[in-house]
Amino acid sequence: MKKIFLLLTFMLSFVQMRADEGMWLMMLVNRLKGQDLQKKGLKLTAEEIYSVNGSSLKDAIVQFGGGCTAEMVSKEGLLFTNHHCGYGQIAALSTPEKDHLTNGFWAMNKSQELPAKGLSVRFLVRMDDVSNRINALLNNQMSTKERRDIIDAEYKKIQNENSENGKYTVVVRDFYNGNEFYYFVYQDFKDVRLVGTPPNSIGKFGGDTDNWEWPRHTGDFAVFRVYSDVNGNPAEYSPNNVPMKPKHHLPVSIKPFTAGDFAMIVGYPGRTNRYMTSYGIDQLVNKDYPGWVDASRNAMDVMKKYMDRDQATKLNYASQYASVANYWKNRQGTIESVNKNGTIQDKQKVEEVFQKWAQKPENKDLYGNVLADMESYYKTTSARGVERNYASQMTRNAKYISYAVSLGSAFKTMMNETDAAKKAELKKTLSERINTMYEKFNPAMEQEMLKTMVGLYKSKVDGFVASPYFQHINADLLDDVAKHSIFANRNSAMNFLNNPDMQTLERDALYKLGTGYVEDQRKLNDKFSAEDDKFSNINRLYFDGLRKSHPKVEFYPDANSTMRITFGKISTLPFRDDRNYHGVTNNFYTDLDGTVAKYKKGDEEFDMPQKLIDLNAKRDYGQYADPAGYLPVNFLTDNDITGGNSGSPVLNGNGELIGLAFDGNSEALSGDIVFEEEWQKTIAVDSRYVLWVIDKFAGAGHLINEMTIVK
Repeated sequence: MKKIFLLLTFMLSFVQMRADEGMWLMMLVNRLKGQDLQKKGLKLTAEEIYSVNGSSLKDAIVQFGGGCTAEMVSKEGLLFTNHHCGYGQIAALSTPEKDHLTNGFWAMNKSQELPAKGLSVRFLVRMDDVSNRINALLNNQMSTKERRDIIDAEYKKIQNENSENGKYTVVVRDFYNGNEFYYFVYQDFKDVRLVGTPPNSIGKFGGDTDNWEWPRHTGDFAVFRVYSDVNGNPAEYSPNNVPMKPKHHLPVSIKPFTAGDFAMIVGYPGRTNRYMTSYGIDQLVNKDYPGWVDASRNAMDVMKKYMDRDQATKLNYASQYASVANYWKNRQGTIESVNKNGTIQDKQKVEEVFQKWAQKPENKDLYGNVLADMESYYKTTSARGVERNYASQMTRNAKYISYAVSLGSAFKTMMNETDAAKKAELKKTLSERINTMYEKFNPAMEQEMLKTMVGLYKSKVDGFVASPYFQHINADLLDDVAKHSIFANRNSAMNFLNNPDMQTLERDALYKLGTGYVEDQRKLNDKFSAEDDKFSNINRLYFDGLRKSHPKVEFYPDANSTMRITFGKISTLPFRDDRNYHGVTNNFYTDLDGTVAKYKKGDEEFDMPQKLIDLNAKRDYGQYADPAGYLPVNFLTDNDITGGNSGSPVLNGNGELIGLAFDGNSEALSGDIVFEEEWQKTIAVDSRYVLWVIDKFAGAGHLINEMTIVK
């Protein structure tokens, strides 16, 4: 039977807790009674998992680049993450002459490691619960604005109290739909360098075809190193920086494991909506996500057209294309999964129970109209939801819009500055910014992208919520709006910087298009602000009522890009008739034989290096072979993860690295909305395959020597 809620939290004993569903806050580990998970295979104490003063598991896990997870694997700052997490950095460091994305890259000593511009990693120092502090200042009679102002003011106080004059970054987040609050103290390291990456034909083997599918055969990993100043403090890139020494790094295990063995994952899951109502899910899968899928597909078609023509464009837009393609398939799969699994119907059953409780005399005043108000909100804002999805893909992919707005604003600031020295500094900063923005920019492709995405927005968005500026724009203008613009390319932007003129800027068609759209969005937000405020309050009350109507149930918090730990086991999926498992008879792993069996010479998704084929033919697996004789590649667990967990370590009971999480499976793509107990799996790349590629394929054995290998 499908679960909607996990029935017990960390505050209760593990004896009653299922070990698959839920992404748990690290600091709550010390409240646990661990007998049950210890029986399942956990050997670590609460202090070894989360400690403020001592070395613990949390100190080896970092948020990578803001959207992924990575783990420290040596005392010299070496880290593992997914290839797709480092994809943008690898592409940015590539040129047609030195194509690291296609051919791979391995630094044979530290001097060869490549600085990854703009990349940072974030370590969690500590966290704490401030729910009582903030909730003591709030009540249900307050307006949403009053409530928000009080919360924001308290957030600022908490940040100031814990930042130690800027040494740390302090983030305060609400949990349980605004009913609880925690703060997180982080330390950010900004000198991160690429150490090694397999070629695309290993790191992205299977491409979009295999994405979100099992069986997988992908070496989805990359290796970076974090640097600090000589005192171990975060520092901007400098050749004088030294490898940072983490408080803890993960031993890497090459021991065999099998289905049923204990597994846990620590990382930074991005966003789940497990407590979304049936009304919200209906809007999502029948209105919002179809818009996202449609807009993404159009953007991908434009990019692919130009990427196929030119290798430089292919490298420059590889990361953007991969990201759009990933979410395109995810959103489409979510629609199919929700419909197939009956998710909306399951939510309606939960709401029936809630409504019976809410209609009791003692509950009716506060909770009686919550579900009716929720339904009304989604009806009122339905068209707005569709607009948001087309708009998000338009602004994400049509760079001319954001370039015109952001650079135009910066040009105005510079022209309005009266102090000569400040004006010169602004000009210098703008020059650097322009060079960066246009460094890997294809004007012809961006012009077609602008025309395509604005045209799609005009044709698909209801006029009631559409940008009036876009709705009434002359279609012919979109054919060449950028060609004669200040923002057309690097040269035109630099020419304007050197000869700025306010009237020229304000007459620029692309600038008027961008600023017109931004102003329309502001008005649209104002138009719906009252409804959005009302929803915020309804959503908070709904979750508050859920907890009160189930007094013996403790609900886990939705993911919100804060560090979480999830417990589970190595797990299998039923075999499917429409899949080829290439001889694997126990469906929790894949091996290198299966990888080679998928080989298609010259195919963009299934080509592979000849050296990989030769090593497999010779069975040259070294110490990384399973005792059964195969080289493991990917495996499955039943851990609960989502986007943001990419690159997260999969750990055995001793806290040793056995793999890197990198994907989920198509059968449970509704997982951000509801945990599918029977189907939801994590797909990971086996640490033995990672080490084999580094050692045997790449010949970078010096990196193996740097790690703590557990045999």
